[in-house]
Amino acid sequence: MSGVAVMKKLFLPVLLLLSTPLGAQSVARSLPEWMAGTWMTEDGASWSDEVWTDARGGLMLGIARTGFGPRLNSWELAQIRQKPDGTISFLAQPQGKPASEFPMVLVSEEAIEFANPAHDYPQRIRYWRQGKLLMAEISKIDGSQAMRWNYRPVIPPQD
Repeated sequence: MSGVAVMKKLFLPVLLLLSTPLGAQSVARSLPEWMAGTWMTEDGASWSDEVWTDARGGLMLGIARTGFGPRLNSWELAQIRQKPDGTISFLAQPQGKPASEFPMVLVSEEAIEFANPAHDYPQRIRYWRQGKLLMAEISKIDGSQAMRWNYRPVIPPQD
């Protein structure tokens, strides 16, 4: 095959990739599908769980609860959302308060991190997969005052 033929063969796929809107490329790489599901951690009577929807329409919805025994200590609504400009943000609403926004600062195939240095606490929110576990951590921007959760997947009962 001549050099010109090889160039023509390679040119079309590159042209198609470049013609895809950057926002669409960003969503495919940025929304953490690997977070979707129901996750739980227990330590004695303390418990915490999170539920994340699959990524659809540039949005993942999440809910979280923590408690001790039968008592609910806190709850939170969350979103991981692609904004119209193509950027990705985590929006947190603890106890139904107005949402705080944390722009995405890092993403890979199995990790995502959001940060808002102007927020009191947390300033950094990280999620990553470690095998079958979903790991979550909140902290100050410098990593201090870290709190970490090691969630296992909740398997729904079989009929």
